[in-house]
Amino acid sequence: MNPFDVETLPVGPWRNGGGDTREIGSQSPTHAADADFDWRASIATIAADGPFSAFPGVDRTITLLAGDGVRLVGDEGLDHRLERPGEPFAFSGDANLRATLLGGDTRVLNIMTRRGRWAARVRRVEAPVLPPAGHAGVLYVLSAPAGDGSGSALRAGQGVWWASGAVGPAAPLVTGAVALWADLRPL
Repeated sequence: MNPFDVETLPVGPWRNGGGDTREIGSQSPTHAADADFDWRASIATIAADGPFSAFPGVDRTITLLAGDGVRLVGDEGLDHRLERPGEPFAFSGDANLRATLLGGDTRVLNIMTRRGRWAARVRRVEAPVLPPAGHAGVLYVLSAPAGDGSGSALRAGQGVWWASGAVGPAAPLVTGAVALWADLRPL
């Protein structure tokens, strides 16, 4: 398992300039270009109203982490307000979407999977998770009680991720913590 802290992840600008992204982890097919990922997990900051970048052939799930949220309006009547922290919203990366902030900057967990190769299920958890064999995943802590000072417990804004084929113990989560678990499974 690979630990991360959102505040120490490298920051890069969005392709369309409307925010920034912090990559948690990804998996690509052997010898593939970076753009041909099987799955990708990141934390994105939406800093301005504007179009969402399209990702043809990709399924996306975003979950509000911080901020007032965002309204997503797009093709075929899609109109969704992402305004409750910890509630995942899944949509097609093919969709032509426009984002309107409901207040100031908004931070989201962004899970993307290559359609037909991988699928994601993102949910809130309050107990350790046992990664299924052959699955990849991300565990992101939304809130956690104060630690005991040992430094071994994950705090809010921290997490772990693992690639497929990694067999290991349950992903760590202390009593009283709330996290997002993205279970990523190959198809």
